Amino acid sequence: MNSRTQSLLVGLVGGVASALLIMGPGNLSPLSVLLSACAVLPILIAGLGWSNFAGAVSVITGTVIIAAVISPLGALMVAVTTLLPAAWIAHLSNLARPAEEIGGPQGKLAWYPLSDIMLHICGLVSLSLIILGYAVGYGEELVRPVLDDVFTILAEQNPQSQLDAEVTAEMVTFMTRVLPALQSAMWVIILFTTWYLACGIVRVSGRGKRPADFIPAALRMSRLALLIFGAGLALSFIGGTAGLIGSAISGAFAGGFMLAGLAMLHHRTVGRAWRFVALWFSYMAIFILFPLPLIVFLFAGLFDTARTAPLSTSGNPPDDPGDSSNSNNQTN
Repeated sequence: MNSRTQSLLVGLVGGVASALLIMGPGNLSPLSVLLSACAVLPILIAGLGWSNFAGAVSVITGTVIIAAVISPLGALMVAVTTLLPAAWIAHLSNLARPAEEIGGPQGKLAWYPLSDIMLHICGLVSLSLIILGYAVGYGEELVRPVLDDVFTILAEQNPQSQLDAEVTAEMVTFMTRVLPALQSAMWVIILFTTWYLACGIVRVSGRGKRPADFIPAALRMSRLALLIFGAGLALSFIGGTAGLIGSAISGAFAGGFMLAGLAMLHHRTVGRAWRFVALWFSYMAIFILFPLPLIVFLFAGLFDTARTAPLSTSGNPPDDPGDSSNSNNQTN
């Protein structure tokens, strides 16, 4: 079986697996969110371990299945928010160039910087949520029924907690502005986590092309990400559609900076006797006091930006005539 045929089969299997994970629960629940997050894994594994062709076949297969079972619009939304970003991230991860071309040592490959991969993750999440919000007509009219149900449940549990109409209207306005930021930040964290897991899976299987990144040192956001975050934050204070777009952008990039801040903590504690205690305390604080501790890591990430490319011994990734991810690809 040649590599092209193998990539085709892997892509078909990956697309079917992604579609089943997305369609499995059938309703909105914590389980559906978890399965949707896992749905990007087959796409990432196909792209990282085999080829861009395998990743593209996975995206097309998953989209076609969802369109046939659910609806074409639903399939388009899943493709834009989940499948296509995963395939693109896998493609970027396999880009490399000779290190001497960027001033590095001879005989080494410089792989696409993790900071730039994070930049793309944040940008893709921002764009996909903006498109999704436009498609579903996101606004107070969409948020109000959900919050009304929440307020009704709270009132049934505690009749004294009923809110008057003015307070309810303020809560709806506030949540309408905040939800895009929360959703985009969460999806950035999910995409990065699944990317990390997929890299580990393909590396253990012997299919990995990219060398293992030392995440605590490598995970930093670029200066360009800092500028985009600032622009999105400023835009979020404008009312109307522009404010919602700014909320989605600033939330996505805030998620990236939070991850960078957590990576800094891991890096600063390497080799320290109190490392386990510090990490355990930090993650428990996030779990219990969410989201306050994440704000600390957000600021930590904002004040430390860097752009480095991991190096590996020179040599071509696994041959694939149909794949453009080889050592002749150029990093930015």
